[in-house]
Amino acid sequence: MVIVLMCPGQGSQRVGMGKDLADRFPAARATFAAIDEALGVELSRIIWQGPEEELTLTHNAQPAILAHSAAVLAIIGDRLTDVRAAAGHSLGEYSAHVAAGTLTATDAARLVRRRGELMFAAGQRRPGSMAAVLGLPTADVEAACNEASREGGIAVAANLNAPDQTVISGDPAAIQRAGENCKARGAKRVVPLKVSGAFHSPLMVPAVDGLHDALSGAVFVDPRFPVIANASGEPVRTGTDAKRLLVDQLTAPLRWVACMQSAEVLAPEATFVEVGPGAVLSGLLKRILPHARSMTLGTADEVERFLNA
Repeated sequence: MVIVLMCPGQGSQRVGMGKDLADRFPAARATFAAIDEALGVELSRIIWQGPEEELTLTHNAQPAILAHSAAVLAIIGDRLTDVRAAAGHSLGEYSAHVAAGTLTATDAARLVRRRGELMFAAGQRRPGSMAAVLGLPTADVEAACNEASREGGIAVAANLNAPDQTVISGDPAAIQRAGENCKARGAKRVVPLKVSGAFHSPLMVPAVDGLHDALSGAVFVDPRFPVIANASGEPVRTGTDAKRLLVDQLTAPLRWVACMQSAEVLAPEATFVEVGPGAVLSGLLKRILPHARSMTLGTADEVERFLNA
């Protein structure tokens, strides 16, 4: 099977995720334990027992989702014989690099833990907000944000998730105005998101130097297959480029539509396989590439069916 891997991002976490994998597969159990040890935190306890408020904290949610994806990859790795590309949504880009061998799972967990701390601190320094705009073309959302920003503050189209779903990010007052502008332009809904900062926007600039330093100290090798970067929507083929684009990702729009379109160019016959918790990316894929085949590998039953196919 020709495969494109997709790795989910923040918001896909839920208490209890991955426990069935650890109970059934020694490789998954070892992955969670290794990440606990690398972080010096009983992250697996937070993942499996909660409370939800603790798991949802940015510096916990990010390595938790990566750990779940890495656990699945540890189980199915031998079966991934024809992967043509991988892409991950926000922190999921780090998981995609784990799949491609650019990073070890433990190094990636340390990096996303640090990334989460830096993003949270940036949000404390300059509080921001985000909202999902549904049912409005991206160009109209961008125009609404530009109009809102002219009145003061920053509002940007931050996550270009699907042709009809864009997340806006920035200063709270500007996001409020941008949401009203989107409704006036015909948006079906504008849904505020529970986040600790204005991710993928200029408000994350205070986190850039710290993440650059963390990435500079990490070992990146060239990926075994292309990893499509959120910041550019283009395939990454060297570890050096991966580091640079992961820094850019903090403040640049997340170009998920372009990522999926690039993946289709690289592997037009591929099945898109979502590795990790939930099915958010499979849902977005249907809106970006309606003809594409997809499957989810997040639960022990799904993984077992994949292995036995």
